[in-house]
Amino acid sequence: MRPLPRLRFTSAAATAIAFISAAFLAAAEPSPWKAGFAARQITPSEPLMLAGYASRTVPARDVVDDLHVKALALEDAAGGRVLLFTADLIGFRADFTEPACARITAATGLPRERILFNASHTHAGPAIMVGLASHYTIKEEHAKPLIAYTQRLQDDCVALAREALSRLQPARLAWGTGTVNFPMNRREFTDRGVILGVNPRGPVDRSVPVLRIDAPDGKLLGVVFGAACHNTTYGARDNQISGDFASAAQAFVQTEFPGAQAMFMQGLAGDANPYPNSLNDPAKRPAAEIAREHGASLGREVKRVLGLALKPVLGPLHPAQAVAALPLQPPPTRDQLEHSTAKAGSTDRWVADQMLARLKAGETLPTHHRAPVTVWQFGRDLTLVSLPGEVVVDYVRLIEDAIGPLKLWLTAYGNDVFGYVPSARVLREGGYETRGIYHGGIGYFAPEVESTLVNKVRDLAATAGRPR
Repeated sequence: MRPLPRLRFTSAAATAIAFISAAFLAAAEPSPWKAGFAARQITPSEPLMLAGYASRTVPARDVVDDLHVKALALEDAAGGRVLLFTADLIGFRADFTEPACARITAATGLPRERILFNASHTHAGPAIMVGLASHYTIKEEHAKPLIAYTQRLQDDCVALAREALSRLQPARLAWGTGTVNFPMNRREFTDRGVILGVNPRGPVDRSVPVLRIDAPDGKLLGVVFGAACHNTTYGARDNQISGDFASAAQAFVQTEFPGAQAMFMQGLAGDANPYPNSLNDPAKRPAAEIAREHGASLGREVKRVLGLALKPVLGPLHPAQAVAALPLQPPPTRDQLEHSTAKAGSTDRWVADQMLARLKAGETLPTHHRAPVTVWQFGRDLTLVSLPGEVVVDYVRLIEDAIGPLKLWLTAYGNDVFGYVPSARVLREGGYETRGIYHGGIGYFAPEVESTLVNKVRDLAATAGRPR
């Protein structure tokens, strides 16, 4: 009688068995999260004025790709919930987000600090206006349709909040980081000062944070990813509706992973532009083609990261939010303001006009600007920082130095996009990013804005329980 053959395990077989065993163990463990997704198309059905370039004088002539607003609801094991909204828009401002959040709170019971808005900052989407008083130089006949569009958008956000929360299902979270190469520092130094151009030696954040959200069986439910770059592939002359590269990247990911919802969060992109764009492309290609190329590049990197062994993100979730009183420079004299308002092509002309008008009306100009800052702490595994405004790249290093660089996701354009937030360095050097507040206030930031904002992030990170 022949003896039974002895079984021999190769390393590949052992790996496969270990993988299968891990999968069974993971399936047996309760999911620490619940996630719910919702989305709506918000492409205008009529010609509307686009945001981002003051030189545009007529509504958009056609649609290149559709725009969307998307929502993600998360619930931790203790029942704590948050809502994230992203959109293919120039930016959410306080006069939009605060009324919208009040309505969402009334409808869902979710506290304000658990609701976060982030826009891709596309310069090829409709201007968002809640009333005729705005920094936009848009004629009343063109403004009224924008106000109606904005009202519908608020309604959409409230409805999406309900939908996302109603669709909560067991989920697992994991995250990782990739990189992308098209963001370019745009502060070009010339003998005429700092201009909006191309600065290959300038600092830029090329990281691509990726949050993967799976069902317990491993099926991809959705992905939230980011980049730190203006969505300005389309220039002022490209008067077309598009979500730019951010929209193209989301479409790429959703095509690669059918049934999953892709959401884009803008990073600290205040002084970064895509390179090339329709103004400086050596091949003189149309904006749509360049945007698709950048979007595909970003989408491929997200797909690559999704295929890696990502780090699990556990709970509980601890949100913290507060208002930072960002200091402003002492106002210029009337003579200085009148000189600025008379200077053709001045980047701070609009701010100077408003300051001069208030002084002539006998008003006192403010010394600070109130800006919301948010930190969401995911257990010990991830810290999401949301900064308001168009924040320049210097704050990446400043915040890393303040609270540590590990397990950190930095975003800007959150909740209130009121203007540029320069660093002390950028204020010393001058240039477009020093132009001041263009919505919801007035004035030019002082160098102390840097320490004030960083200290607020440090305080909120400690409140939320970020480990050091």
